[in-house]
Amino acid sequence: MFNTLLVGGIIVDGTGNVGFPGAVAIDSDRIRILTGDVSSIDAGHILDVSGCMVAPGFIDVHTHSDLMTLAEPLNEPKVYQGITTELVGQDGVGYAPLSESSLLTMVRYYAGINGSPPLDYNWRSMAEYLQLFEGTTSVNIGSLMPNSCPRLEVIGWDNRPATADEIRRMQEIVRQAMSEGALGLSSGLNYAPGVYASTEELIQLCKTVAAHGGVYCTHVRYDLGDRALDPFREAINIGKRSGCPVQLTHYATNYATRGKADRLLELVDKARLVGLDVTVDSYPWPAGSSVLHMCVPVWAHDGGPQALLERLKNPAERAKMRTQGAGSVLNYSEMVISAIGTEKNRWCEGRTVAEIADELKKDPWDTVCDLIIDEDLYVSYYVFSGHMDDVKLIMRHPSQMFCSDGLRVGGRPNPRTYGTYPKVLGQMVRDEKVLPMEQAIRKMTSFPAQRFGLKDRGILRDGMKADVVVFDPLTVSSTATFENPKQYPLGIEYVFVNGEMVVEQGTHTGATPGRSVTRRV
Repeated sequence: MFNTLLVGGIIVDGTGNVGFPGAVAIDSDRIRILTGDVSSIDAGHILDVSGCMVAPGFIDVHTHSDLMTLAEPLNEPKVYQGITTELVGQDGVGYAPLSESSLLTMVRYYAGINGSPPLDYNWRSMAEYLQLFEGTTSVNIGSLMPNSCPRLEVIGWDNRPATADEIRRMQEIVRQAMSEGALGLSSGLNYAPGVYASTEELIQLCKTVAAHGGVYCTHVRYDLGDRALDPFREAINIGKRSGCPVQLTHYATNYATRGKADRLLELVDKARLVGLDVTVDSYPWPAGSSVLHMCVPVWAHDGGPQALLERLKNPAERAKMRTQGAGSVLNYSEMVISAIGTEKNRWCEGRTVAEIADELKKDPWDTVCDLIIDEDLYVSYYVFSGHMDDVKLIMRHPSQMFCSDGLRVGGRPNPRTYGTYPKVLGQMVRDEKVLPMEQAIRKMTSFPAQRFGLKDRGILRDGMKADVVVFDPLTVSSTATFENPKQYPLGIEYVFVNGEMVVEQGTHTGATPGRSVTRRV
């Protein structure tokens, strides 16, 4: 007897093939696909999902749920979208493997991205970190190895090149993390201390990742060369010289490339044409998010969090930052504060930096610096740097897969945290016909599973893991907006993770059947 039988729906299996009528049977944590008359099939629960599509659970390949999933294990912002697996450790920012002091410093430094919840920060290795997600959360979690972690352990926060011996030591840390289940290496080449890595250092680390079958996922060095295409050329070159597959993450246009999505995609096409393994991920929104101290030039981060804060407090150093860093080019009227760490400044959430500066009768750059100091780095923002025409063009490319890149902190997060996948299925597929439904689902399921070696997820096929989402194609949509982002979507009826129902008729069941996922070779 099966645990659950889903009948009456259209199965969209995740491969890109057209949907077909059939039943999905859940047997413990595995599935079977049944066609024809199933009236005699015995099951503990038989759910009539007529009018709905039945698909593999969605795989969010770029998230910032590293700590908040542990603090908020029901993971409602993601589960309600139909997401059953998240990949963390992105942008070179993460929390394993790290020694105790390095871990606590990383939590403080990147609280504006991943929060600083009251957890028992007693893990040290990748294996210990992944173990925390076994049966304790409502989604599966896979992790990349952030390049900041080995650099922090071997070199610290110093802005200098690594020696050959230091690179060998970092390679050993990467090798250990990969053997313990990391899916690859991530880099955030505008985020300290990973930003201090040279191209050669990254090539050597990626050689180790390639030897273990992993992927290099990169937030590129956006201030490199022409600040437009050169950052991505560096990433592709790292893949070429290391032999490691490359994922260009949150691939989108910005102020330097707006209206030039075709040129970004041409880079990918040319690389693939000569045999390089290059793919991209993106979200269906025109705004990007980050910590506010990313606006401070790289040199000012040398030495770590406390050194940065001391420089921000120094009038001469602050003036130098204004002329040399992002302070000279920021559009303060497009920068919206999304998360603040303390109650006294909570009023800033949802307001632009320009509005806050006007309210305080301050210069906008001084407003940015003072907020960073006042919040001890716990402040983040989003900015409308992209354009939806570029977003749609990138979505259509065969090398693209979807991600949310959602921050789980603050009162006014980018709405992509709550609405990415339903927005694609509803507004982008059904209403605007940017993509066929089957291709959109492939980009959420089998393609990311293939990319990251999750060989028993991402397709509805006999024997695969029972990660399943049931949605109504006529009503599925995102209700999250920039003005009111913390709104759950419509049309996601049922979600199963490892065979257990976590969403029933649009309501969370309280189940936490998630597991850590590792690369299967």
